Amino acid sequence: MALALIALGSNLQQPQVQVANAIQVLSQTPGLSLVKASSLYATAPVGYDNQPDFINAVIQVATEIPAPELMQLLLTIEQTFGRERPFPNAPRILDLDLLDYAGMRMQTFLLTLPHPRMHERGFVILPLAEIVPDFVLPDGQSVVEWAAEFPHDEVRKLDAQKLDH
Repeated sequence: MALALIALGSNLQQPQVQVANAIQVLSQTPGLSLVKASSLYATAPVGYDNQPDFINAVIQVATEIPAPELMQLLLTIEQTFGRERPFPNAPRILDLDLLDYAGMRMQTFLLTLPHPRMHERGFVILPLAEIVPDFVLPDGQSVVEWAAEFPHDEVRKLDAQKLDH
């Protein structure tokens, strides 16, 4: 079994419900087992500002599914939830990103591991530091150290919204 980290986000159609439902779907998917889930975080949009704030979380799963197939599964789940991609950084019902897969390095058309921009995103760094404080980013810095230095003005943890199962 490999440990994988998945970021979740939504800013349409009751985003907290969308993220919670996606975690439930992932936890019930054959070949995946939910290990940990972060609290929910409210986040200002990145790249395209004319849209509602996002609700974000990060989960850790144990899986037997190889990384490329897991990424394809995440894309399929997004589509099942009604994800559309009209333009980059558009509002979305559900966004699922594979951040890390057992420390693997990989670059294909569909998947780059570790996720190349995770260290630039407070909505990934803060929930990641919450559930996997010993995680080391690709640059060699611990996620907790990076989270302490990260500007938090655009990301806020929501009270009593931990999704651990």
